[in-house]
Amino acid sequence: MSEKIKQEWFSNIRGDILSGIVVALALIPEAIAFSIIAGVDPMVGLYASFLIAVIISFAGGRPGMISAATGAMALVMAPLMKEHGLNYILAATILTGIIQVIFGVLKIAKLMRFIPRAVMIGFVNSLAILIFMAQVPYFLGISNLTYIFVAITLLIVYVLPRFIKAVPAPLIAIILLTAVSIYSGADLRTVGDLGNITQTLPSFFIPDVPFTFETLQIILPYSIALAIVGLLESLLTATIVDDMTGTESRKNRESRGQGIANIITGFFGGMAGCAMIGQSVINVKSGGRGRLSTLTAGLFLIFLIIVLGDLVVQIPMSVLVGIMIMVSIGTFDWSSFQYLYKAPKSDAIVMLVTVVIVVATHDLSKGVIAGVILSAVLFVAKISTIKVTAKDKNSGTLYEVDGQLFFASVEGFIDSFDFTVKNTNIIIDFSEAHIWDDSAVGAIDKVVLKYRENDNEVTIKGLDSASKRLVEKLAIYTQADPKLSTH
Repeated sequence: MSEKIKQEWFSNIRGDILSGIVVALALIPEAIAFSIIAGVDPMVGLYASFLIAVIISFAGGRPGMISAATGAMALVMAPLMKEHGLNYILAATILTGIIQVIFGVLKIAKLMRFIPRAVMIGFVNSLAILIFMAQVPYFLGISNLTYIFVAITLLIVYVLPRFIKAVPAPLIAIILLTAVSIYSGADLRTVGDLGNITQTLPSFFIPDVPFTFETLQIILPYSIALAIVGLLESLLTATIVDDMTGTESRKNRESRGQGIANIITGFFGGMAGCAMIGQSVINVKSGGRGRLSTLTAGLFLIFLIIVLGDLVVQIPMSVLVGIMIMVSIGTFDWSSFQYLYKAPKSDAIVMLVTVVIVVATHDLSKGVIAGVILSAVLFVAKISTIKVTAKDKNSGTLYEVDGQLFFASVEGFIDSFDFTVKNTNIIIDFSEAHIWDDSAVGAIDKVVLKYRENDNEVTIKGLDSASKRLVEKLAIYTQADPKLSTH
């Protein structure tokens, strides 16, 4: 255990601390912006980001991943805030955490294996597009000086790592260009323009809501939605960080950790949050690998708020915009353009649909769920084609069945037989087929019984062991006449 703790916490101290500082600086405008989306005070998002990052560094299952207040969660909470106010948001956050802990105990993360690669690519690309789109209001049409600062930031972040590797380029860009902005008196939009920052620590309190069934009815739908959206985004982000770092994460522990973080956050005045793909990518790209990077991000964030709040509000938004644009460029899977040509059409369609829905709705969960459903439908359509070949034999007719027989292919299966024949020996060979469900057994029943109505002798052969067990268990014809059992 001590070796594991050393690996997760202290194997990359310098890289984790420096990357955590960069992430903390990038978290401030994001947390404030997401607070505005949810309709809450900026400190609600900032407190949430601080608390969730610190707690998840201990309780999470993916070292080096950053969790905080997010836009996806803010969008879900906005109607609740508008109708019922902040205390209901906090109560919903606590209930969200409880649901996520239950999901973690039930090992709901296993469902991740049902998300196809095409959906994952679409998720990553749509997230990169959303990250870029979120920056547009902060630099487009503001001023020429804003464009200049964004361009210089992009240049620093792109070029500097080739010459300086000890300190993350985004951190250098933030410190250098903030100093230039302050001392030159440049007229630029700053972090302080997004909202007021209160230089105080969060305090414990119980949300002021009635402890009634009516309150539960109000917050439960929101909490379920928040729990699903939060876990979906967190587990997908964990998978992406796994791929980037070449390491594995414990996703059920991550589910429980997200829940614990949200429960505690709700009692300290913070809104629900989850993993952040943008900040997680910044962390990994800046050299962060261990839990210390996530802890540093949370602690340095609250340090910035309380001790350096007066300086933080002077950071030019154009610098942070430049960093996030580089994150979006680095996040986007540029090989997906080749993927559109090389991959099967069904997979290409799934990827595009996922991207379009996420970008159109700004809701990652809707895009991923739609992608999974579409992928399942296309897969079913692909394998539902079944081939039945008829061959004349001296003693009758042999039907060779090739393919998967289940609910979607039974119609084609039944239509392949000629039921007009009489007093003939019918052999149906399933050597190249597999029986999957009750609908398939029902179709076999229908074929056998129809042939028997015209005094035909029917023989079923070639069933594999699993198919044979299913047919013998469910088929009517085997019960009606044991001599017609499978061979």
